[in-house]
Amino acid sequence: MKNTKVTLVPLTADDREQFIFDNQWAFKYGAMMEFGKRDDYTDNDGEIISRKTIEDCIDDPQTETYRIVVGGRKVGGVILKINKETHHNELEILFVSPEEHTKGVGYGAWQAVEALHPETKVWETCTPYFEKRNIHFYVNKCGFQIDQFWCEHFQPEQDMFENEKHALDEGPDEMFHFIKVRT
Repeated sequence: MKNTKVTLVPLTADDREQFIFDNQWAFKYGAMMEFGKRDDYTDNDGEIISRKTIEDCIDDPQTETYRIVVGGRKVGGVILKINKETHHNELEILFVSPEEHTKGVGYGAWQAVEALHPETKVWETCTPYFEKRNIHFYVNKCGFQIDQFWCEHFQPEQDMFENEKHALDEGPDEMFHFIKVRT
């Protein structure tokens, strides 16, 4: 397994627009690789993940937003929602520039995230059903387990995190929810 050394650098105000653009491109690239140029899974602006979703994540006072940096180059990003009371944290967004895929950048970033928050008891995240690379990454490399499949038959519990409710309303109709319990 490749283990690329990455650095997580806090997002700066002057990099916000590029972060959003890079994030949207990474998600759009994954959908195009799976479906071609069809746009069945895009929003009104042609995006897989909306600008509003990314901005809401960045602006949430409980989140930490970082650029993934390798060799001085910005090659991705990560947004973490940290609950300092329960230590049940969420990986809101993790993306790697398509040009950097298969180089161990995502795994290196995940290792850096875990090192940044060793107090975490539970990590949660989700990804669209068609993102086979992501499913492989979270389950086979990072040690997450799939605990829910969000689809038309799924009835979310009343106490789901607000962002998960939002993801069900905005994103693709079918998503996997992952959980990683640290022991």
